[in-house]
Amino acid sequence: MEPSPESKSRLRPKTAATDLWRNTLAQIPSLLGRLIYLSTLRDFNTGSYHHHGLATVYGEEEANNAMRLSHQDTFAQWLEFPLEQQKADLELYVAGLEPERKRVVETWSRIEPYRTISPSSASPLEKQLFLTDLETLLTLMRNELGVASPDPTAWPHP
Repeated sequence: MEPSPESKSRLRPKTAATDLWRNTLAQIPSLLGRLIYLSTLRDFNTGSYHHHGLATVYGEEEANNAMRLSHQDTFAQWLEFPLEQQKADLELYVAGLEPERKRVVETWSRIEPYRTISPSSASPLEKQLFLTDLETLLTLMRNELGVASPDPTAWPHP
């Protein structure tokens, strides 16, 4: 039996932002993981965010706004973390990945995928703070894991 329209509306979250949080972001244990996930929803050519499920239920504009604002809020939360908490969160994120920690740290140090994580609304100062903090954490992790620093003069990068 098909649920009535009234019961469907009671089951569905009231906004795209609530839906995004409840059904997706709350399932990602690390703040950095949420930040990375949100950045992958952004089209680098247009700056718009795309999520088929949210757009189907709430429309492209509301879905885009929910993801954009969630990206901004998550980024601001990360920047508010002290370095020690950022390190714990980075370690939580890396621990949940399939490759071993050492390989992730080596790859991140070499190709720097974290450079695309900041929301487009972030100020140059916020972006620089994010990069400085993350690069500091990667240096600490490289030292802990015995990972060699990438040679910045080597071209092409391996």
